[in-house]
Amino acid sequence: LVVSLGHSDTFYAKARAFADAGATMVTHLFNAMSQIGNREPGLAGAAIDTGTLFAGIIADGIHVDPAAMAIALRAKQGPARIFLVTDAMATIGTDMTSFTLNGRAVYRRDGSLRLADGTLAGADLDMISAVRFVHRVVGLDLSEALRMASLYPAQAIGQSHRLGRFANGTAADIVALSDELDVKGVWIEGKRVFEVGVAKGA
Repeated sequence: LVVSLGHSDTFYAKARAFADAGATMVTHLFNAMSQIGNREPGLAGAAIDTGTLFAGIIADGIHVDPAAMAIALRAKQGPARIFLVTDAMATIGTDMTSFTLNGRAVYRRDGSLRLADGTLAGADLDMISAVRFVHRVVGLDLSEALRMASLYPAQAIGQSHRLGRFANGTAADIVALSDELDVKGVWIEGKRVFEVGVAKGA
């Protein structure tokens, strides 16, 4: 089991106590949580300052400002890392403009998913777009951006012995990218499930 602290207004000290008690992750860094203040660093501050806490971040430029991402990435204490998460919902990969979740309408507009009152409800983001964003906008080296999408989340869930890297005995889960960072092919456990211009199973 992985215990993740998320969407909480808790204090820094209490978040550190939760980490000492075994929590190892923070959900959606900066979003719906107590922020970093000069007298109270909050959950966001604890996530960055605590070496045992991994933290997912939604890299769409809407949930978190690129400058805040860059600051957090520079400041994050390890060995735990910040990793990419899409927070994608039902619209991803479709042309849907709205859907209903728990009885509430969610609208897809301008690259975001919002409730009728404008509250963010989730992200209209796929993983390769998140990789492009942290590489091209935030300025990370491509190798680090790719680790944030593969190795670091595998480490966060205790599965880096088989996921997120190439080595003997690991799963043959592969994404082939073009020089422009477009997805050209996907293999899961060595079986091709997608390739541009090739029908599935061909």
